[in-house]
Amino acid sequence: MIRVVLLVLLAFGPGLLAGCAGGDETSKVLGSVRIAAGERTGDATTVNGSIDLGANCVVKDAETVNGSVKLHEHAFAQSVKTVNGSVHLNQGARVAGSVDVVNGSVLLDRGADVGGRVTNVNGSIHLESAHVGGGIETSSGDIALGGASHIEGGIRVTNDNAGWFHFGSWRRPRIVIGPDAVVQGSLIFKREVQLYVSDRAQIGPVEGATATRFSGAEP
Repeated sequence: MIRVVLLVLLAFGPGLLAGCAGGDETSKVLGSVRIAAGERTGDATTVNGSIDLGANCVVKDAETVNGSVKLHEHAFAQSVKTVNGSVHLNQGARVAGSVDVVNGSVLLDRGADVGGRVTNVNGSIHLESAHVGGGIETSSGDIALGGASHIEGGIRVTNDNAGWFHFGSWRRPRIVIGPDAVVQGSLIFKREVQLYVSDRAQIGPVEGATATRFSGAEP
C-alpha cells in the first residue's frame, strides 16, 4: 500500500512531494488549502484535503491526492489534478492546461474554460455551456454536454480495465451531446456506450458506436 501511495505522488509530479516538506499555507500534507478571493500565489497542493480557489484568484498548479478541487467564479489555475475527488469549475473559471482526475466527477459551469484535456477514469463529466480545448477522455464515466458547450479535440472512451482504479467498468457509459453543443474532432469509443446526439448538435465522425438522435432538451 505504501508503494502505491508513493507511485501516485511521483505520478502527480514534484509539486505534491515539495508540499510534503513545505510549511506555507498553500502547500500541505494533511488538511485543505484555501486561497482567498483575488489572491495571486504559486502552487496550491495537498495530499489529504481539498483545494478551494476563491473568486478571481490566480494560482499555478492545483494538485491533491485525496480531495476535491473547486475554482470559484473567474479563478485561474495552470493545471488541476486529483486522484480521489471531484473537480468543479464555477462560472468563468479557467484552467490553462489539463484537468486530470482518476476517481471523481468533473463539472464545468457556464463560461468555464479548460485549454487542455479533461480526463478521468471513473465519474461523470458534465459541461454546461463550457469550453474544452484539448478533448475529453474517460474510461467508465458518463459525459453530458449541455447548453452551447464547445469541445475541440473530440471525445474518447477507452477500454482500459486494468489497474487499481477501474471500478464499474462493466456498465455502459452514457454519452449525451445536447442541443447547441459542438464537438470538433472524432468521437472514438473503444467500448460499448450509449450515445445520444441532439438534432441541434454538431459533431465530428463517430467510431465504435451508433448515435441515437433526439429532439428536445434531453433524450
